[in-house]
Amino acid sequence: MIRKTVEHLTKMMNVENDVTNWHQRMIEGVTIDSREVKGGRLFIPLAGENTDGHKYVRQAIENGAGAALWQKDVPGLPDDLPVLVVENTLLALQQLSKAYRDSLSVKVVGITGSNGKTTVKDMTAAVFAEKYRVQKTEGNYNNHIGLPLTMLSLREETEVAVLEMGMSGRGEIELLSKLATPDAAIITNIGESHLQDLGSREAIAEAKLEIASGLSAEGTLIYFGDEPLLAEKITEDVPFQTETFGLGEMNTLYPVSIEQTENGSVFSVNKEPSVRFELPVLGRHNVTNALAAIAAASLFDVPYKKIAAGLRKVELTKMRMEWIEGKKGIKIINDAYNASPTSVKAAIALVSELPGYEKKILILGDMLELGLDEELFHYQTGQVIDGDKIDYLFTYGALGQFIASGAKNALGSDRVFAFQDKQELIKAVNEVLQGGELVLIKASRGMKLEEVVDGLSAQ
Repeated sequence: MIRKTVEHLTKMMNVENDVTNWHQRMIEGVTIDSREVKGGRLFIPLAGENTDGHKYVRQAIENGAGAALWQKDVPGLPDDLPVLVVENTLLALQQLSKAYRDSLSVKVVGITGSNGKTTVKDMTAAVFAEKYRVQKTEGNYNNHIGLPLTMLSLREETEVAVLEMGMSGRGEIELLSKLATPDAAIITNIGESHLQDLGSREAIAEAKLEIASGLSAEGTLIYFGDEPLLAEKITEDVPFQTETFGLGEMNTLYPVSIEQTENGSVFSVNKEPSVRFELPVLGRHNVTNALAAIAAASLFDVPYKKIAAGLRKVELTKMRMEWIEGKKGIKIINDAYNASPTSVKAAIALVSELPGYEKKILILGDMLELGLDEELFHYQTGQVIDGDKIDYLFTYGALGQFIASGAKNALGSDRVFAFQDKQELIKAVNEVLQGGELVLIKASRGMKLEEVVDGLSAQ
C-alpha cells in the first residue's frame, strides 16, 4: 500500500494549506472509513447519502489516522490537526491514486463488460500469479471510489494489478481507465445491463469501449470478437493493438474443443491445441471468460502450461456458479450474485446440457436495470427454456412472472410457478423435491435469492 510522508503527499496532489509542521509524518495506506484508521492511514472524508465524513476527522486522527484530507468549502477546519486542505476530497483521492500508480513499475490489466468481468478478473489474476506477483480488485471496489482505493492498496513489489472497472453511465469507464492507464484492457461482452441508463446496446458498447481511453502507448485491447457491435466500432486505425477472443474461428483466440463435465470444463485452444485447459467452473460462457484471461496472460509471456496450471486453481467470488449440497441430496448451482438476459440464458443452457440428473429445476428472479423493455426481456428469457430438458420453473418477483409466462408454452402451466414471497417459493420447491435434482438459482443481486439457497441447503 502507499507509504509516503505528508510532504510527499503534498507533491502528489494539490494541497492548499501549509502543513510544514507535519511534513515528516508517515502515512501508511488510505481509508474512507473512520473505523479503519489504525496504522497511520490517511483518512479521506467523503460526503455520503446519510452523513459527511468530515464529522469524523478529529475522531479518526485520535484513533490512529496519520492525517486527513479536508474539503475547503466545508466549515470547521481543525487547525490543530494534521489536515490537508484540498479543493475536493473525492478528486484528491483520484489524483493521489493516479500519482501513486504512475510511481510504480506495475503492469495493469483493466477489465470491463456487461457480464463476467468479476469472473474474468479472478481468472486473469489466477493465471498471472503463475509467473508474477499479482494483486486484484477485491469485492466490488470497481467504481470511481473503489478503483482509486484499490490502486492505493498496491504493494511496491506487485508486478501485475488486475483491476475491474464498473459503471452506471457514460464517462465513468473513461475516468477509471485514465486513472489506471492499463497496459492491457479486456471487454468481456456487451449485454443488457445498464439499458435503463444508456438506452441501447450500441450505447453500452460505446461506454465499455471507453476502457481504451487510458491504454498506454504500447497497450492492447482484448475484446469479445463474437459481438458485432464491438467489431463495428473498433476500426483498423485505432492507436493501440487489438486481440479478440470468442467461440468463433474469426477470433485471434478460440476453442477447438470443449467438454462439459459435472466438475467444470475441459478445452483446448487454436494457438496451442496440445495444452489441455481444465477449468473448475461450469458453462461454455465461462470457457469464453477463460479465453479472455488466456489472451491477456499470453501477451505478458506467461507460458500456456502455466496458464493451464493457473486456471485449475481458479476460485470464483461466492454466488457465481457455486456448487452447494442441498436437502435430499439435491445439487444447487448458486449463481445469485447477478443476472442479465445474456447470463441467465447461458445458465439455462448449461443446466439443460449437464448430464447425470433425472430432474432439473430453475429458480429465476427479476433481472434489474433493463429499461423500458424489461418485461419483454423477461418473457423472452422464459421462451428459451426447453420443456424436454427442464422439469420445473419457479420464479420470484414482479418481473419474474414474465419469465414464467414465456415458459408456459414449453413447460405447461402445471410445471411453472410464479411467486412474490420467498418463503412460499421455498415451500413449493420443497414439495416437488424427490431427491437428487439439479437446481439453478439466479437473479439480480437486489433480489437476494441467496435466501432461497439457504432455504434449500442441507442443514
